[in-house]
Amino acid sequence: MGSEDHGAQNPSCKIMTFRPTMEEFKDFNKYVAYIESQGAHRAGLAKIIPPKEWKPRQTYDDIDDVVIPAPIQQVVTGQSGLFTQYNIQKKAMTVGEYRRLANSEKYCTPRHQDFDDLERKYWKNLTFVSPIYGADISGSLYDDDVAQWNIGSLRTILDMVERECGTIIEGVNTPYLYFGMWKTTFAWHTEDMDLYSINYLHFGEPKSWYAIPPEHGKRLERLAIGFFPGSSQGCDAFLRHKMTLISPIILKKYGIPFSRITQEAGEFMITFPYGYHAGFNHGFNCAESTNFATLRWIDYGKVATQVCFRDPPGTPPQHVPRLERTGRRQGADFTVWARGLPGGLGCAWRSPGDRNTPLILLPGISCSVVRGTRHWLRSKRRRVKEPSNVPGGGVVLRGRPQAAVGGERKLGEIQGPVRRAPAATES
Repeated sequence: MGSEDHGAQNPSCKIMTFRPTMEEFKDFNKYVAYIESQGAHRAGLAKIIPPKEWKPRQTYDDIDDVVIPAPIQQVVTGQSGLFTQYNIQKKAMTVGEYRRLANSEKYCTPRHQDFDDLERKYWKNLTFVSPIYGADISGSLYDDDVAQWNIGSLRTILDMVERECGTIIEGVNTPYLYFGMWKTTFAWHTEDMDLYSINYLHFGEPKSWYAIPPEHGKRLERLAIGFFPGSSQGCDAFLRHKMTLISPIILKKYGIPFSRITQEAGEFMITFPYGYHAGFNHGFNCAESTNFATLRWIDYGKVATQVCFRDPPGTPPQHVPRLERTGRRQGADFTVWARGLPGGLGCAWRSPGDRNTPLILLPGISCSVVRGTRHWLRSKRRRVKEPSNVPGGGVVLRGRPQAAVGGERKLGEIQGPVRRAPAATES
């Protein structure tokens, strides 16, 4: 199987790039197992360049009327390589309107010599001209007849959550679309429940990524707690709020190992369990992503750190044991991967009345009945209101807002009202 030569088992924990043949590309789960056998997971991030003959969609000329229901304006505050990002929800717009906005003089990509030059401009101008991100749009741009690496149907063990439990976790076991412009950002985070994720860049300008090896994730957490003590007091797992930006200069200064890579249109990126990652878009583009799981993930899922949203005490991540039972019925040998588990992981949130009693909580996922259909509304923590203390005012949201809708979903069509945060703020 083809990969660029990075050495067996990847001892340097660098991001690896793979170029599968069409035959190798047919079996997603088998290929993920292969790249892990080469040590790709040690970097926390890997790039896969699909075969030239593979296409997820015949044309993108017909998507201008797709609706972005809840664009967010990303307002960044901070200095000297340490920043906090706030998201202000904007009015719905179409992809065509968004593309024209992204290419306008105000928001377009600045002139640059190369990717390194553009990266310097990104960190230098992060707090100026707040970009607008078309994030978390339920839907897929894949043609229905695409079988290989279809983000809406990866056929991993995570799919059994929907198949056997009737549970939809938006953006976790369903695909999300992201329309980006210059300087739109995803802050440092790991995935919900420390799952894997896959990201395909359908078209447009590149996307730059930073990744920290999972074995060094705790070092980033300690560094972030030191620089953002107020955030850490409110939630031990505050990096999962996706609000914290730490520049590569700071990471270098404090000896945090990391790698960087640029994703081009037509390329996949895979993040691995407990792999912290962050990045930004170079200009107008469209990506599609979702989460997935393998047998190796199950032990990570058991100990994934949780966010501060207070679910009822004692509520477990109830699907993890079921996935584990399925894996063991299939004869999985979990001891093979035990050596790769990050040390020191545990529950981050405890009962407000007893800081010594750990609770295992689902990471910000709340159960709700929407139009008669049982759904898991992802990341309620991201809709927690903050005081409107950013330029321009408005409703400030942690992380990314989303439409809470039920029933069947069609690309660009909302089957119910967008759930918008009220104007009033709360602590």
